[in-house]
Amino acid sequence: MILYIDPGTGSMLITIMISLLGAVLYFFKDTIIKLKLFVRGEKKIIDSKKIPLVIYSDHKRYWNIFEPICDELERQEIDAVFMTQSEDDPAFSKVYDHINTEFIGEGGKGFARLNNLNAKVVLSTTPSLDVFQWKRSKNVNYYVHIAHMPNDISAYRMFGLDYYDAILLSGEYQGEQIRKLEELRNLPEKDIEYVGLPYMDVMLDRVKKVEKLKEHEITVIVAPTWGASGLLSKYGSELLDELIDTGYKIVIRPHPQSFTAEKEMIEELQKKYPDSDQISWNRDTDNFNVLYNSDIMISDFSGVIFDYSLVFDKPVIYTEPDFDDSIYDCSWLDDELWTFKTLPKIGRELTKNDFNKIKDTIDSCINSEEYSRGREQARKETWMYPREGKYRVVNYIKKNIDLIKVEETKEDKVDEEDK
Repeated sequence: MILYIDPGTGSMLITIMISLLGAVLYFFKDTIIKLKLFVRGEKKIIDSKKIPLVIYSDHKRYWNIFEPICDELERQEIDAVFMTQSEDDPAFSKVYDHINTEFIGEGGKGFARLNNLNAKVVLSTTPSLDVFQWKRSKNVNYYVHIAHMPNDISAYRMFGLDYYDAILLSGEYQGEQIRKLEELRNLPEKDIEYVGLPYMDVMLDRVKKVEKLKEHEITVIVAPTWGASGLLSKYGSELLDELIDTGYKIVIRPHPQSFTAEKEMIEELQKKYPDSDQISWNRDTDNFNVLYNSDIMISDFSGVIFDYSLVFDKPVIYTEPDFDDSIYDCSWLDDELWTFKTLPKIGRELTKNDFNKIKDTIDSCINSEEYSRGREQARKETWMYPREGKYRVVNYIKKNIDLIKVEETKEDKVDEEDK
């Protein structure tokens, strides 16, 4: 008898095997680090005093997520440590009285620091806690995840959020996805708090304060995700040649990961399409100006589509979704992703057959009332509590720090009575 495994189950088994392999590799790597520390006479870095709040960022590009939260923590005089794995994180340029910024090292060194934390609350936008290298510390009371995009929370790699204690979300459909995954995997319910989108609140405030755009040439920003399904990987020159023929200004802004994971492909395109009066390549850490100064975005299923549409109120053109969900949490769910249900409401799908009509497509999208109404609907669904995000995040964290303090006081009392 031949044993048949359907593709979905097969993908799930492969993901589990990869997770197990990652855990084994991490065990040996962690053991080597401990041996090195032992030989050098160094001890594991364990904080003797419990830190009220640790904010962990795995890359400097997430500073826009954390900056408004850190600003509000400072305003409320809440002590915290911001731990980053980027030595040149913009966080180091901020001067706070209540927040210390610490470079914890890249790779294994950084994870060794995280895995031995002594803290009440850890806030992070990094998934896969307790799945690969980043392990829950027995001396941390509460792990809180905050999303870094205003779309599907189930679009993380499989098991990405399973071992967090709480998730901060911006739309009710995200909470429904979390609850469904918990039910399917027989997981305890995490605390779900709807807080909105602090980083988008900041962008919206900047839009309202900045000088209105003067009359200018139509500018198209090409901002894809990275990987085999990304727009530049799939279409590259085929699309860029047609865009150049429109005569419009073209700004190409690849995903930051493309410059490492797809370096050869990006270098070839940069060589073929160097900076000129019509074309420019953009790698700004802060994407505000490049988004504000453009008129329309061409992308794929990158989350930046929603930053662009919902904050700047501008239309998008997206290539037909070619998304293999087999390694993502959403593969467990029957419902279509909110992203793919919403894209047709806020912009036009672009197929390869439409490349030669790209100028007409751009012109019609820029002037579309239908897409303007779609953007308004999307805001209501995925951006709860606009302009309140940082307050809601900080108040939630403060509430949990206070609860832990009360629990610790009770435990101390019991210990005293036992003595």
